[in-house]
Amino acid sequence: MSDVLLVLCTFPDSEQARQIGTVLVEAQLAACVNLLPAVESIYRWQGKVETAAETLAIFKTTAAAFPALQQMLTELHPYEVPEVLALEPAEIAAPYRAWLLSSVASVCDRR
Repeated sequence: MSDVLLVLCTFPDSEQARQIGTVLVEAQLAACVNLLPAVESIYRWQGKVETAAETLAIFKTTAAAFPALQQMLTELHPYEVPEVLALEPAEIAAPYRAWLLSSVASVCDRR
C-alpha cells in the first residue's frame, strides 16, 4: 500500500472547491489541491439521469491523513453525497513524494 493518495472530489463550482481546498491545505490534510473547472458530469441521482457543470478537485495527501481529510471534506461539502475517491499512484518521483509527505501533518502531529 502506498503512503501517498490522490483524492478526487467534484464541487458545484470553483469558488466552493477553492474555499474547501484551502481549508484542507491550511489544516495540513492535503499538500496540494488542483482545481479543474468546467467538468461536465453525467450521473444518476434519485432515479433520474442528471447532468451538471462541476469543478473537479484533486487532493494530494497521505494514507495516514486520509480518514481526517475524508471526514472534514464530507462535513464541509455542500453535496448530500460528495464524491470522495482515493487512488494510489503507481509511481511517484522521490523529490515530489518527500515534499508531499513533509507538507501533510503526520497523525502524531494531530494529537
